[in-house]
Amino acid sequence: MSTDYLFKLPDLGEGMTEGEIVEWHVAVGDRVEEDGPLLEVMTDKATVSIGAPCAGWVRELRFGPGDIAKVGEVLVVIGRSDAEDASTAPTRAASVDDAPRRTAGGSPTGSTGGATPAAPAATAVGDLRDVLPGAGYFRDRVAHEGDLAPGRSDGASGDAYFEAKPLATPAVRALAKELDVDLRHVRPSGALSRVLESDVRQHAAASNAAAVASEPSTVPRHGQPSNDRRRGAAVVAPPLPPPHPDDVRRPFVGVRRRIADRLQASARSAVHFTFVEEVDVEPLIARRAALQPQAAAVGVKLTFMPFIVQAVVRGLAAHPVLNSYLDEGRNELVTRGAQHIGVAAATDAGLLVPVVRDANTLDLLATAREIERLAEGARVGSLRSDELSGSTFTVSSLGKLGGLLATPVLNYPEVGILGVHRIKDKPVVRHGAVVPGKLMMLSFSFDHRVIDGHVGASFAYAVIDALEHPASLP
Repeated sequence: MSTDYLFKLPDLGEGMTEGEIVEWHVAVGDRVEEDGPLLEVMTDKATVSIGAPCAGWVRELRFGPGDIAKVGEVLVVIGRSDAEDASTAPTRAASVDDAPRRTAGGSPTGSTGGATPAAPAATAVGDLRDVLPGAGYFRDRVAHEGDLAPGRSDGASGDAYFEAKPLATPAVRALAKELDVDLRHVRPSGALSRVLESDVRQHAAASNAAAVASEPSTVPRHGQPSNDRRRGAAVVAPPLPPPHPDDVRRPFVGVRRRIADRLQASARSAVHFTFVEEVDVEPLIARRAALQPQAAAVGVKLTFMPFIVQAVVRGLAAHPVLNSYLDEGRNELVTRGAQHIGVAAATDAGLLVPVVRDANTLDLLATAREIERLAEGARVGSLRSDELSGSTFTVSSLGKLGGLLATPVLNYPEVGILGVHRIKDKPVVRHGAVVPGKLMMLSFSFDHRVIDGHVGASFAYAVIDALEHPASLP
């Protein structure tokens, strides 16, 4: 007699309440060994590998890649009968279409009850992938079952499309609700007949066009919105280009999708404005050269970034409103008591923002040591979720690729961000004479809802003054 093991999503970090399923390493019917690779889950911006809690057969997968699972929800059902063999195990064809569907709120429908045995702690090791996670799962599923799931229309007939249980992620379901689209009538274009965001937008656009065409043409009165605007056409994206045989599709999940969600929230909520100014960095270059032997003696690599972080700390001390966020739910401006500086780092998995916590309590060498530790952790994927969240102000640098200037996007809900650009040889005027100089451009973006132009400029010049007089930094 077999005993099913209901494996639930464990708490993988302090404050974690949910995680995104980015890739399964198993399918229904597969044999798994204890601690063998099971799945990968996204928490904040770190992808975590989870091993199997026990040996057995995979009977059921409750979530698919891109779905959001709450801590404590059952992820997979594992059969633990020693007498069972592959001939009696479930087939792969049941792994996705037979799994309970998730609503936009993440609650399961059609799931079965049952007692849950006590589960040992899951194996969790941080792992930032160099490709989009989930691609292998979709590729294997399509190879086994084809592009269309059983029972779904292939659109060959002229009948209106209808699918009683459409397959879509919570984000797509939320978009459909926003655009007043019935997902059951949206023809899917994703792998395994998954409805994509582009499908919903195209369906909404077609419906709006049909509705407008069926109404008599009228000229709106002064102050009255047009038919298109009343029907929400302004939020419908234009149609996507037609597919090409050489197009390559892969799931937009994991780190990349989390970054997109954060940037979209920032663009939607904050009112950005950017202030740009040059910095004469010759004193900074000289100060760094003078401190390098001291840093090398204690095994620290001294770059320009620790100076920039400490200059930001100096600016925040003079202008604490830049160390705040707007709590829109309570209509309150919250000034943070700690200075946690995010230092954006480019990795193969995407842009991550490790956090130098309590930067105002560190000196230059301690700041350099912490930045070096965080950068290495981001590169190999060993950082904890709390090391990738909670920043109060962010610094972003492209190093040698810094270009002339840029308009950095706020790391929402922060109200300020600093973009650092490449040091260039330029002519400067000193004591009335034009001489060669070393200049660097800084781009400051602010949330105009909170930061007025003169406040942003004053903060920028406080940072610049600290960089041009680096001997004053701790």
